Amino acid sequence: MLKVGYIGLGLMGKSIARNILKAGFPLVVHNRSTASVNELVGEGAAAANSPAAVASQVDVVFTNLPDSPDVEKVALGEKGIIEGAHQGLIFIDNSTIKPASARMIAEKLSAKGVLSLDAPVSGGDIGAKNGTLTIMVGGPSEAVEKIMPIFKAMGKTITHVGDSGAGQVAKAANQIMVAAQMAAMGELLIFARKAGVDPQKVLEAIKAGAAQCWTLDVKPPRLFAGNRAPGFKAYMQLKDMRIVMETAHLYEMPLPSATVNTKLFEQMIEMGMGELDNSAVIGVIEKLAGVNLLDN
Repeated sequence: MLKVGYIGLGLMGKSIARNILKAGFPLVVHNRSTASVNELVGEGAAAANSPAAVASQVDVVFTNLPDSPDVEKVALGEKGIIEGAHQGLIFIDNSTIKPASARMIAEKLSAKGVLSLDAPVSGGDIGAKNGTLTIMVGGPSEAVEKIMPIFKAMGKTITHVGDSGAGQVAKAANQIMVAAQMAAMGELLIFARKAGVDPQKVLEAIKAGAAQCWTLDVKPPRLFAGNRAPGFKAYMQLKDMRIVMETAHLYEMPLPSATVNTKLFEQMIEMGMGELDNSAVIGVIEKLAGVNLLDN
């Protein structure tokens, strides 16, 4: 049984780590704040005091961190994974970061005999808790094959997209669609409300047709209940959209609708709603339209 390390026990990371532990893998955890570490230790995990300490005692080490600089620091910085690296270690990053950063980290760790996979996930906190995440993987196939039993404890759909960085390209593409769906949902619901029609009835009329999507299946009941608490925080959606735009610029690729949707999430954060769910971008539409979803 592979011994696993998990670094970064946030909203999704803690649930992913818990599912790995439940699947029977020996688990070593590390996190900047200790509450989640203590929680998992109480369930059978061991704790380590640095990323290097985690890496030195495991076969596989995961990271799940907010942004590219965080992953670079934990992987390559002082007391980082590279300092505890050993021949045969497999590094897997579940974060959403720049494809260029994923490739750079993989190259530097390879000098220490480490195989690297960029394996960002989609499915939100619900998917993390239920072990039903979609996992998009970039990196060497031999590492993917070795890690597959762990991936199956975390997610339902695991796709090896291509070489290093390909998983992050896939996740950026995913976030283009997610942002578009969140914005479109906000627009259609407020469009109905502003036009004097019950948006719940409009939703019922359209969600089984060509407009059907995960967003319309999952998010509206929460919005109609007045619940805009995060499954995936809006400021993280904006971070991902900035990765999209930076990568698109690198490849000289215009993204007209993604550009507009990035600006919507920028407005949302400027309005102080960054800690809310990404579906709460409807708040920007409400302000522009001068009506609220729950108005009669």
